[in-house]
Amino acid sequence: MGRVRLQDVAEHAGVSMKTVSNVVRQAPHVSERMRERVQKAIDELGYKPNMMGRRLATGRTFLVALGFADVGLPYFAELSRVVSRVALRHGYRVLLEETDATLDGERALMASSEAGIVDGMLFQPSVMSSTEIARHRTELPLVLLGETAAPLTIDRVMIDNVAAARDVTRHVVATGRRRVGFVGHERSGLSETSRQRIAGYQQALEDAGLTPDPGLLIATEEISAAGAVRAVGEMLDAGLEVDALVCRDDLAAIGTLRALHERGIRVPDDVAVTGWDDIRLSAVTYPSLTTVSPDLDTLAERALTMLLERIDGFEGMGRHVVVPHRVVVRESAP
Repeated sequence: MGRVRLQDVAEHAGVSMKTVSNVVRQAPHVSERMRERVQKAIDELGYKPNMMGRRLATGRTFLVALGFADVGLPYFAELSRVVSRVALRHGYRVLLEETDATLDGERALMASSEAGIVDGMLFQPSVMSSTEIARHRTELPLVLLGETAAPLTIDRVMIDNVAAARDVTRHVVATGRRRVGFVGHERSGLSETSRQRIAGYQQALEDAGLTPDPGLLIATEEISAAGAVRAVGEMLDAGLEVDALVCRDDLAAIGTLRALHERGIRVPDDVAVTGWDDIRLSAVTYPSLTTVSPDLDTLAERALTMLLERIDGFEGMGRHVVVPHRVVVRESAP
């Protein structure tokens, strides 16, 4: 049998070519029953969409860019995996772009817009302000991810960092901890992510009748596990006493576990530790990490849906969506 055509699938399923096309494009208005019927015909015939034909017919590349700071950071590696999986369901592939969390890198990404290679972009800025984003924006459809404020005309999807930090700190305080530190924010140039997480941590302490102690904010030179090992080690060697450490992210928590272990401090008996991001490693550290788990599947689905709506011509005001999070309780802070 030669190459299976769209028409062959339509005849096999007993539907119109338009219906088959809608199923292939993951159009949202197709009923689940019809989608299953067409998908069965596609599977039985072994139909493969002609991507070049789709590009010629639609003027689209069926590629979207995902811009972020550093794929070496576990959170962004996992975000990339989830976004790529969700994009495939919509008939798109993802081009990854790193900015090194520098203003020049983020400006370059915004300015180039992949020179016509992609149909739209998801972008998680680290340093660009809302004003900078608006100044460097091009005509390329864009959806922002994360905590940075977005211009009114641009869509954004995020979790509520303040609420999540408050939730995980409340969990720690509810177990009876009273000397609760915060580990892993930047020593110089506090990011919006860190600012919001510290705010939520401090709110939870105040809600519990505890006075936040600036001396328990343990900054690091870099966002890394090694940076946390050094910072927490220095804190402990200086004689600062804590019974819990809320960490900015799972990398900081992993470094914190190492620093505590090296000094014979037991987790969670002596000091409880929490992380953030629920990266794959967090379930297999020793002890396993209690951590904030953002709903990446919902984040990716909402962001891509809005981006595809922009690609299809939606020109309304920016929509700001907050997706769920949860605190996953494990051994480090039961």
